[in-house]
Amino acid sequence: MKVIVAPNAFKGSLTAFEAADSIERGIRRFNKRARIIKKPLADGGDGTMEVLARATGGRILSAAVTGPLGKRVNARYALLGDGKTAVIEMAEASGIRLIKKSERDPMSATTYGMGELITRALDKGCKRFILGIGGSATNEGGSGMLLALGFRLVDANGRLIGRGGRGLALLDRIENPELAVKFGKLDIRIASDVRNLLLGRSGASAMFGPQKGATPKIVKKLEKALANYARVIKRDLGVDVSKLKGGGAAGGIGAGIYAFLGGRMKSGIELVIEASGLEKELRGAALLITGEGLIDDQSIYGKAPIGAARLAKKHGVPVLCLAGGIGKVSGKVYSAGVTGIATLVNGPVELEYAMKHAAELLSDAAERAVRIISIGKGGSL
Repeated sequence: MKVIVAPNAFKGSLTAFEAADSIERGIRRFNKRARIIKKPLADGGDGTMEVLARATGGRILSAAVTGPLGKRVNARYALLGDGKTAVIEMAEASGIRLIKKSERDPMSATTYGMGELITRALDKGCKRFILGIGGSATNEGGSGMLLALGFRLVDANGRLIGRGGRGLALLDRIENPELAVKFGKLDIRIASDVRNLLLGRSGASAMFGPQKGATPKIVKKLEKALANYARVIKRDLGVDVSKLKGGGAAGGIGAGIYAFLGGRMKSGIELVIEASGLEKELRGAALLITGEGLIDDQSIYGKAPIGAARLAKKHGVPVLCLAGGIGKVSGKVYSAGVTGIATLVNGPVELEYAMKHAAELLSDAAERAVRIISIGKGGSL
């Protein structure tokens, strides 16, 4: 019997690869001869780069680039197996995890380092890019990235604007808008499931600014800076980013990549599924086992297990989801293709214990689940 094991990472406990290995161990305790195909997943956030690199026979490289507050950081990026596609995660160069909570400052934080990573990949001959834009420390529309790529974003005196939201507020014009035509010839896909607009109550500044260190007063300044950004983009590039779904992602970098680089928004999990070859393996499979740290009704909005379940449903393959915790789950999750859900813990335990022992708990849960499933199959799997 062919079983596909395709989990996401269990955040803070297991990578997607470690989770897949744990599930396999649990299955093999019951059936050592089961045909198990492992396809670890990601959904555009942390881990996407490694998942795609390993799925395609690519490699992970690193480079010293400008961090969110100007200090040099070592950031990784991936070259996929085709030799022409780069995967760059914003969090590597411009992520909030790179700075202390007390240092968070969206008025100064820059995406310049992400632009440097893109330049490195261009120098290696890459023509296709997958840009994961989760986990940012920034709120400057990707202006730092654009400066690193050679765009001249200048103030009223013709000087290049400074970094962060503070610099963006001074933007007067784009002096070389023709550069956008050059980048528009590349194949750039934005891995993000955030649908927020650039501006407004659910926009980049109001919705995400506070978690990046913005006070209510600073949120207003950032909103004004991004509104100015949208105005200049529309005038100089002829692109209206104010209505772009996902334009507010990662402090507005979604709008910047779309307008200047011709990037296209795409679900992170769809990109990973496409590269991993999961759909091909689902043909003829008897069961798909997926999972992640928590599953609830919010999981239907771009989370890896639901993306895998939707694809499995298309091919008539039942889906078991193993989760560290189960929140509110309604018919939406099951309608998306999940057949059943099982939790890792087998009794009351502290969260710290569960996270520390996630590997063995996941193996035990997988074994229990397949034994139950086998009851309906005459005791075999």
